Amino acid sequence: MDFHLNPEQLAFQETAQVFALKEMAPYAQSWDENCFFPIDTLRHAAALGFAGIYISPPYGGSGLGRLEASLIFEELATACPSTAAYLSVHNMVSWILDAFGNEDQRQKWLPRLTTMELFSSYCLTEPSAGSDAASLKAKAVREGNHYILNGEKAFISGGGVSDLYVCMVRTGEEGPHGITALVVEKGTPGLSFGKREKKMGWNSQPTTAVIFQDCLVPVSHRLGEEGEGFKIALQALDGGRINIASCSLGGARTCLRISQTYMKERSQFGKKLAEFEALQFRLADMATHLEAARLMVHRAALLLQDEKAEATMACAMAKRFATDIGFQVCNEALQLHGGYGYMKDYQIERFVRDLRVHQILEGTNEIMRLIISRALLREEK
Repeated sequence: MDFHLNPEQLAFQETAQVFALKEMAPYAQSWDENCFFPIDTLRHAAALGFAGIYISPPYGGSGLGRLEASLIFEELATACPSTAAYLSVHNMVSWILDAFGNEDQRQKWLPRLTTMELFSSYCLTEPSAGSDAASLKAKAVREGNHYILNGEKAFISGGGVSDLYVCMVRTGEEGPHGITALVVEKGTPGLSFGKREKKMGWNSQPTTAVIFQDCLVPVSHRLGEEGEGFKIALQALDGGRINIASCSLGGARTCLRISQTYMKERSQFGKKLAEFEALQFRLADMATHLEAARLMVHRAALLLQDEKAEATMACAMAKRFATDIGFQVCNEALQLHGGYGYMKDYQIERFVRDLRVHQILEGTNEIMRLIISRALLREEK
């Protein structure tokens, strides 16, 4: 057991930290206010290897592990959790192609995904299939060398902007075993997008419905075999949960840092806020909980990297704890600032809005408890 990062990990962490400080933090507030998708910034991140963190080097990836990814996403999220989260989704899609695509598919898409010449989206959720993802209804019927796809996906990050959509669709029986993964390219006849959703947070990335109306998708765009889509989706979500937990750590860390400075500067009742013991204790709890969450996330990342049997439960635990704690720390920071925390000038309200959705996506935290409890009860049998 070694809690120290090696020189390579420290180097990637520092690179991400500098990038976040110089190329994201100065603009994040404007991106949020103007609902601006920072394509050039994302491509600059890709040039540093952040668009294919755990993708195989022959296809342009960095070939790093899940812990390195966690370190990178935490640093990027200190500046803008919304933009860091889109990069997480993009990495998840690239990993699906690397892990489950054939050689032709890898050669066709991965080199352009790792440079972010192409942007990508992950399409699982539907209007009537959220937490119960296995009940999805988007249907693909095979006719010759194509699938005819009909249905709709909801709340898709990058919808309308991304070039590639990895979609879980029904090709067989009801339930998880009838689901297949298809890659749908932007511009495919029958593919369209809903209006850009107006959201509480995550405003630097577009979110829309993805709509299929007799959408013609080549069979060569299928990932794996028919019926393997749900398995692919769940394996991808394990990594996505680590990434989004890491984004929560980063956002909360910034709010903690801002609060430390504010408490030293702000005076009430004739003394600095930092001199009030009650507020000192609150700050101590924020830092302690954040550190505990980070340890859980890093452990889960290592278990996932090593393909341990308990990795799925560990990822669910880490996601549940870190995203709850991340939001709690940001919310406490806002409270410490009083009315100023509610003002956009102090940025904390942006982090509160951005981190709130982390408790919902990549599986709600209620579903995380379900995954954990089922694993525990299986162990008891």
